[in-house]
Amino acid sequence: MSLETLRSQLAAVIRGKDEVLELFLTGVLAGGHVLLDDLPGTGKTSLARAMAQLVAADSGALVFRRIQFTPDLLPYDVTGVDVFDPARQRFSFAPGPVFAHVLLADEINRATPKVQSALLEVMNEGQVTVGGTTYPLDTFFLVIATENPVTMEGTYPLPLAQLDRFLMRLSLGYPDADAELSILRDDPGRRGIPRLTPVITREELLTARAEAAGVYCRPDLTRAVVSLADATRRDRRLRYGVSPRGSLHLQDALRALAYLRGRDFATDDDFLDLAAPVLAHRVPPAGSEYDSADVVTEHARRVVAELREADGV
Repeated sequence: MSLETLRSQLAAVIRGKDEVLELFLTGVLAGGHVLLDDLPGTGKTSLARAMAQLVAADSGALVFRRIQFTPDLLPYDVTGVDVFDPARQRFSFAPGPVFAHVLLADEINRATPKVQSALLEVMNEGQVTVGGTTYPLDTFFLVIATENPVTMEGTYPLPLAQLDRFLMRLSLGYPDADAELSILRDDPGRRGIPRLTPVITREELLTARAEAAGVYCRPDLTRAVVSLADATRRDRRLRYGVSPRGSLHLQDALRALAYLRGRDFATDDDFLDLAAPVLAHRVPPAGSEYDSADVVTEHARRVVAELREADGV
């Protein structure tokens, strides 16, 4: 199966992170964008490059572009700009780097909020509007954004509206000793990625997305999504609750993860595995003594326990 080959090839580059890669591919299959929150040097850029390299477009691999976000970046450096053509005496649009299949927004929280907001329309609607004209992006468009911890110097916290556009937030973390030894031996980021060849086509991925969207999510599991969202809105340990977009993203991810695991139906375990990665970044804690992922996980476990009790499990 092409998806399994894709996963194994990603695992050959990102060593010892099978669970994170499963969640990452879930985000891709759900048609969402992924935020990687981690320290520099943990493989975030390598993951984005490998993903683009392993998927075939019309000719060669997917178009991969990278934007290094810095404080002096301007919105049109991201989306593109109308440029005056003196020969034709008219303006023509010069596309920005967002016109790609896979866009790596590297260290997105080092740019100002104005530049960060330039990605809102792009991520939500798959299009760019400049000078009153709208330019659509490709049907397969994936934003992989990386951010450094907000405690690091020179970072700007992402606004909630921006965070809500990401289907999930993941952290690769440090590798274990065995994985790090294999990294030192093989250097997969520099030596492995250039040798990667496509193992799945853009069309196959889009087909897989459509099939994943048809996975059955039983009514009581859908109600569990709503119950979890409602619990976050009532919890005073959180500044804000989950938006309806977050609920939709969780349901989409449930179907995608079930599909990736070879099932045509979503389960309670899928729900528990996805609750924090999909929802925690949308609900900032009310104080430093609270952790959003812990709060979301606590409510998710309670909701599933009630679900199983109702089913007599």
